[in-house]
Amino acid sequence: MIPQSFVQELLSRVDIVDVIERYLPLKKSGANYFACCPFHGEKSASFSVSPSKQFYHCFGCGVHGSAVGFLMEYSGLGFVDAVKELAAQVGLQVPDDGRSVSPAQNDASEKLHEAMAVAARLYQSQLKATPHAVDYLKRRGLSGKVAARFELGYAPDEWQALQKVFPDYQAKTLADAGLVIDNDQGRRYDRFRGRIMFPIHDRRGRIIAFGGRVLDKGEPKYLNSPETPLFEKGRELYGLFLAQKAIRDAGFVVVVEGYMDVVALAQYGIENAVATLGTATTPHHIHTLLRQTDRIVFCFDGDAAGRRAAWRALENALESLRDDATLAFLFLPTEHDPDSFVRAEGADAFRAAAQTATPLARFLIQALSERHALDSAEGRAAFVHEAAPLVTRIAAPLLKLQVIKSVAETAGMTQGEVEYALEQLAAHAPRRPSPERRPERAPDAHPNPRPDAPTDFAPATRTFAGTPSRRAAPRPRSGGRRKPPSTAGTLLRLVMQHPSWAARLPVALVPDDSPEGLALIAIIDLLSLGESIPANGLGALIERFRDTPHSETLSRMAAELVEAEFDEAVVETLFDDTLRKLQADAIGNQIAELLQQDREHGLDTSARHRLTELLMEKRNLAGSGKVSDL
Repeated sequence: MIPQSFVQELLSRVDIVDVIERYLPLKKSGANYFACCPFHGEKSASFSVSPSKQFYHCFGCGVHGSAVGFLMEYSGLGFVDAVKELAAQVGLQVPDDGRSVSPAQNDASEKLHEAMAVAARLYQSQLKATPHAVDYLKRRGLSGKVAARFELGYAPDEWQALQKVFPDYQAKTLADAGLVIDNDQGRRYDRFRGRIMFPIHDRRGRIIAFGGRVLDKGEPKYLNSPETPLFEKGRELYGLFLAQKAIRDAGFVVVVEGYMDVVALAQYGIENAVATLGTATTPHHIHTLLRQTDRIVFCFDGDAAGRRAAWRALENALESLRDDATLAFLFLPTEHDPDSFVRAEGADAFRAAAQTATPLARFLIQALSERHALDSAEGRAAFVHEAAPLVTRIAAPLLKLQVIKSVAETAGMTQGEVEYALEQLAAHAPRRPSPERRPERAPDAHPNPRPDAPTDFAPATRTFAGTPSRRAAPRPRSGGRRKPPSTAGTLLRLVMQHPSWAARLPVALVPDDSPEGLALIAIIDLLSLGESIPANGLGALIERFRDTPHSETLSRMAAELVEAEFDEAVVETLFDDTLRKLQADAIGNQIAELLQQDREHGLDTSARHRLTELLMEKRNLAGSGKVSDL
């Protein structure tokens, strides 16, 4: 793997403006550079590149990152390939720390990709030579043009058809790629037989798996490749590689359940559709799509199974929601799926239905309302009780507020009553054990880097310390007031703006009950291990923690700092004040624990004396006026 020290040296030598300008025309405005975002359709330039922070950020769709991250996102490269390309641009030789992927492993990966490509060519040639398979696709309304676009094929109904194109049919590569099965008797045969074949592509357009559908009757109806070194079905979306431009042009993406739905919609000119691969929609799917567009329309059958699938998608989306993005649900008539609907009603009818799809918040309230008898006190209480864990998971602050209001109206309560109920339910919920605190060294290398790792955030709209920093950029779409950050969140932003200040933090006082607190502890631990904190911009800092549990938190905080950074005139005062607030929070927590213990079991003399000391400390801090309301 590539040593972390080299990644930091590389980022110190490149200028993110020069890197991105190779791909986008940038225009200087104030201290930063701007362009129309390449990751979502827009007419005004909201894509900002900061030379001082070595960080890019789109105020429209929220995508952001370092120079390495841009190459990964824009070109679909893996981490190692992005670093190598960036190093080549500045004439650096990428070193090896002794743990890199061996030539044999690289060769194995190439062999897997080549095996998939060879199999795909066989399946495509067999489709042309199999009249009843062609007739099946014609009966489904598909043209040869669409079949060619999606590289559809046919796996012959033979046990070892692949032997025609793989002379060494017993090669380990075929099993590793999921193309063959070895039974208990040692006999090998093709996994896919007598099926229409749908190649599944990665972000670079390479075939990494297949889905196979029976022509007529048979079980299973759909058969997917197993998970392999190339393919993890919970991370991939069928059709995304081909749909990216159409998604940006249309301004939204349609998520359907099957391969044939994607292909049939494309046949009718609706090319902005993707499908999950035999699994429920995962949080990773949501993150991936929100980096392509700010509107996702889930299209499900109107039957009970479709409703259940929609509810799973809703639950998995809550922690990824943004105030500037919309998730909606389109339920088709019970007699239709997307394929049959578009053929019966036409493309315009489908587009119109997608535009009027039910927004997530409305679907949530409707679905919960149907489960409870709202004409009784018990039913309304059960309604609020079931809504509580869902509402608390909503990441978008303004949307969360709107949902709380809707819950209150539906339950016949005030907003304040519902908010109090949510607090009480959260307080009495089983607490997850805190992670064991120990020095955490981020890995020097980046194993199996993922180019589409989630880095979502809700755009900030307030200016810290009351003084806006100067920047020429569009206002964030979300608008409105933002919930004040926690003490740990404020400290993390301050340390990211001034990394050397991490050495001044008392790690024992940093709360570990939030992602921000844990990220802050990781930075402090890094210093305790003798490593320096990257000081050449936000981009270098987030790259230092790539593929760690803190990557998403630091990336989100970096994006918020781009939108509203602390005023340098007051930033050190704010840092000192926040440290005192941290001390006050710690004292308050200890007091609360002792009071709870007193209520439940009483206090011995030593504990009561400690409580008195803490109350005096709290009174002294409050009387000094040193602790601001942060």
